[in-house]
Amino acid sequence: QVCFIGRSNVGKSSLIRALFSLSPEVEVRVSKTPGHTKKMNFFKVGKCFTLVDMPGYGYRAPQDFVEMVEAYLQERRNLKRTFLLVDGVVGLQKTDHIGIEMLEEFGIPYVMVLTKIDRASKGLLLKNVLEIQEFVKEKTQGCFPQLFLVSSLEFSGVHLLRGFIAHVTGNLPAVEAR
Repeated sequence: QVCFIGRSNVGKSSLIRALFSLSPEVEVRVSKTPGHTKKMNFFKVGKCFTLVDMPGYGYRAPQDFVEMVEAYLQERRNLKRTFLLVDGVVGLQKTDHIGIEMLEEFGIPYVMVLTKIDRASKGLLLKNVLEIQEFVKEKTQGCFPQLFLVSSLEFSGVHLLRGFIAHVTGNLPAVEAR
């Protein structure tokens, strides 16, 4: 299993839809209302793995968010990677630290994904990337050092993230160098 977690309105559903646009079994509704996902949604991706779309935290989070998500994170032995989504325009917010602290506390390996990069100016995006990289280096144990920058609208970075997901779920065999 892989799961996607992030603030309400970070673009989780849009990213999942873009990532799995070639998998008809992953049918994700994208709402104009932030925080529309209230429960964990499980999607089987072929026979390969299961994708879990978590409800958003922060603004419009469901009341039982912490209990629901903590129970899932603590009990899932087959969780290969968690993808923590951060808005590329606003960078790390106080509410993002909720997700980070939870993942760090449970020792869950995770990856940060910057969404909505098409909406940020190059200077703002660079500032946010550098701040997040510094934060990851100084303050995290379980975070993969490579950030993924994506735009669900323009599909930039989507193929790279798709390949990484295939790799961590064991669906992309390693090729030995000759």
